[in-house]
Amino acid sequence: MERINSKQNQRIKIVKKLTTAKGRKQQHQYLLESWHLVQAALVALPATDIVMIYATDDQYLEHGAALTDQPVTLISEAVAQELGDTQTPQGIFLVCKLPGAVSTIVPKGAWLLLDHVQDPGNIGTMVRTADAAGFRGVVFGTGTANPYHSKVLRAMQGSQFHLQVVQQALPTVIKQFQEHQVPIYGTELNPAAVNYRTISPQTDFALIMGNEGNGMDQALLQQTTNNLYIPIQGHAESLNVAIAAAVIMFRITAH
Repeated sequence: MERINSKQNQRIKIVKKLTTAKGRKQQHQYLLESWHLVQAALVALPATDIVMIYATDDQYLEHGAALTDQPVTLISEAVAQELGDTQTPQGIFLVCKLPGAVSTIVPKGAWLLLDHVQDPGNIGTMVRTADAAGFRGVVFGTGTANPYHSKVLRAMQGSQFHLQVVQQALPTVIKQFQEHQVPIYGTELNPAAVNYRTISPQTDFALIMGNEGNGMDQALLQQTTNNLYIPIQGHAESLNVAIAAAVIMFRITAH
């Protein structure tokens, strides 16, 4: 089994580039960190998508039994610190292939569409909630944080392996749903919007959640079946986008 002790090693420099959007695009790979995400990926991904696992001695001692059929390179603590995105990385990483681009979405089931959502924590919460609510997929629209950014991956906590994650311009996705007469629900604080409680639970639909500060793009709001709002009984001006998404997702999804 190969061992790499120096963070100046050429392979480590190449892996480090996966922490950037440019590096991921050039290599068509991305980097997962932590045993929880590595384990989730090993369960969900085909063997052909697994490129290499990098583990410190301690991590290999703890998890080696689960890695007997996997490609593993041992690394020093210094290398783990170089690759890690946290102050105290666990010391286990997985390089895997990026999925191929999706040109056409099958508008069946429930879909969450993210419009210029920036905060990794909010994105992670919404993806995990969509997973829990039985959604089929999540579309990361233009201006939304990259689903393969380390902070977004960490926030999604493996739920990205339980549903489809797609990067595509939302007008294109909306058109695909419209062509199949599948309802599309936007979200906004507007007197013309519809109380979310009036929407009957259903199996096939798209729900769009907008930017944390500015809400949904005005052009998209004109293309929806209905735009929904959550009545606020107290004095708060608004709800966090991830909280609002959770409330609506569980309300309008048929189970």
